[in-house]
Amino acid sequence: MTSENSAAPATPAAPGFKQRAKREFKDYAIVSTYLAVLFCAVAAYTALLLRKYDVSANTLTYTFAIIQALVIGKVILIGEMMHLGRPVETRPLYQAVLLKSVIFGLLVFLFRLLEEFIKRLIHGKPSGTVLHEFDLEQTLARTIIILCAFIPLFAFRELRRVLGEEKLYALFLHPRPRATATDNPGLSTRD
Repeated sequence: MTSENSAAPATPAAPGFKQRAKREFKDYAIVSTYLAVLFCAVAAYTALLLRKYDVSANTLTYTFAIIQALVIGKVILIGEMMHLGRPVETRPLYQAVLLKSVIFGLLVFLFRLLEEFIKRLIHGKPSGTVLHEFDLEQTLARTIIILCAFIPLFAFRELRRVLGEEKLYALFLHPRPRATATDNPGLSTRD
């Protein structure tokens, strides 16, 4: 005697191709937009700093900043598809955020080296000149900026993973009721 109510609940079906593609595009858009805003802010600061010394900045600086954000956004998604950083997800949240920032920062650095290597091949230069002609100071500065950008990015992404997407967005986007003294005895009732 079995009834429909005593049947085991059906497991939710794995998301289909369309749902995965939609989610990945949404993630890509969010990450790339965040990075584009940050890189354009750095480009604006650089242009203002150069103007102080009567050096004109390249007008394509913002375009390059946006392209760089799009490329790095895709590198992050590729790293996540490769499950890069997954082993650190069991650590405390602050450690997971910092370690993922470093891991993905190294991934971006490796892609930058690969980009320079391919650029040399396209222009007919010897591939061994990549490290000889590599501007270490500029690369270190970029790496520090990217690492600093990754910390809040991965903090948000880790909170989303731990809390769930709906709860995180509700915390950020929906109004919360005003706390009263009865909700928290430590609150003062004085105005």
